[in-house]
Amino acid sequence: MALDLYRTPAQKLDKFIFDVLQPDSTFLRQAGQAINTICEFLKKNCFADCPPPRIKVLKVVKGGSLGKGTSLKDSSDADLLVFLNCFKGYGDQETNRAGIIKEIKRMLEKCQQEKHFEVFIEQSRWPNPRVLSFKMSSETLDESIEIDVLPAYNALCMSCCPYSARPMSQVYEELIQSCSRGGEFSTCFTELQRDFVVDRRTKVKSLIRLVKYWYKQVQQPEGESLPPQYALELLSVYAWEQGSKDRAFNMAEGFRTVLELIQQYKHLCVYWTINYNFADDVLAGFLHHQLQKARPIILDPADPTGIVGEGSRWDLVAQEAECCCRQQCCMDLYGVPVQPWDVPVSTSGPETEAAVCLCAVLFSPLVCVCLKGSRLALQLQHLHLQPSSTHFLSTSSLPKLTVVTILDIILETSDRVLLATDFLQLIYISDALTFFLLFWYS
Repeated sequence: MALDLYRTPAQKLDKFIFDVLQPDSTFLRQAGQAINTICEFLKKNCFADCPPPRIKVLKVVKGGSLGKGTSLKDSSDADLLVFLNCFKGYGDQETNRAGIIKEIKRMLEKCQQEKHFEVFIEQSRWPNPRVLSFKMSSETLDESIEIDVLPAYNALCMSCCPYSARPMSQVYEELIQSCSRGGEFSTCFTELQRDFVVDRRTKVKSLIRLVKYWYKQVQQPEGESLPPQYALELLSVYAWEQGSKDRAFNMAEGFRTVLELIQQYKHLCVYWTINYNFADDVLAGFLHHQLQKARPIILDPADPTGIVGEGSRWDLVAQEAECCCRQQCCMDLYGVPVQPWDVPVSTSGPETEAAVCLCAVLFSPLVCVCLKGSRLALQLQHLHLQPSSTHFLSTSSLPKLTVVTILDIILETSDRVLLATDFLQLIYISDALTFFLLFWYS
């Protein structure tokens, strides 16, 4: 399968994606209608004959590749998240999930004749399955669709701030308190995961398709687990955000950048602050703990407890990425390797480069950061700095990222200093004079 990609010239990758990878509009329309049929069944009929108190479906959210707009030709899947009123918290989801899945399975088998579709339901080998998996086919579908139905607690109900689409911090505080395993309840945040990808430009989704297609040929040894496709999706988005942001970017350069990031997996520390950030004390402490863990770190932008691909065989994917970089799809017309974008292996805020330039002009290479039990201290701890004492940080000897990240955190919190409860003192020492920036936390 990889040979057709590996033999494709770099300048023809866009055509390869359109001809080979992208489903045609007819199938997408058929698939959309079929999935809507299942959704309507789940909402109206699934628990209709259950004894009181009747279980009510609050909403059904479509995820997976069809929901995100990144499906591949001849390989389409959808996740259907069923949010139920009987789940009052994460604990209910964990305890009652198996019974709910059993009932959905019973009703699907009963209802498929009436709805003129066929389902082939896979038997789960787990005593408390988290998902009902089946393949759906019908007379109107050119190919079958793999569908996962996942019952979930409606954690995001009424959770957004009045003036922001970001969930309120209490949502994530409750998650952190309830979660014993990373990503354990990520299904509750599928809506945010989907929106993170579906809102991207069409060509970014094409890059994701290309990366997913390439990834499918990586050999998985028996008993080993490869990183999930979601990790590759996030790396593709990160590569474009940090390296291009151009709607008409060069596909070979984008692909080559993702391959480069995969090869540097031992240094990856990638996260976003689109749905959560360091402003809340509980979240700041938890994020600091997450960012101290062994690399690679790719934090789920919807669920801070989830390090996507943690414990997976990244080395196997990196080996195939290295091989791919030597193929025709990563070479220009003259046989010269396509160069990746200049993308850092760790996340830094967009305003930090300006801050570093300002620091270089105004101040000496020494930066003294004195802080005392503040929330900023929690945010700096993941850099392995001890905020209980004074530290002299040399911008000439420390890695650039460390200084960049410190300045980024300072900038992020500077508009919220009056909300904190501690005293923060930042002293910049120059050769000519000393600048004192004093913030009194009320």
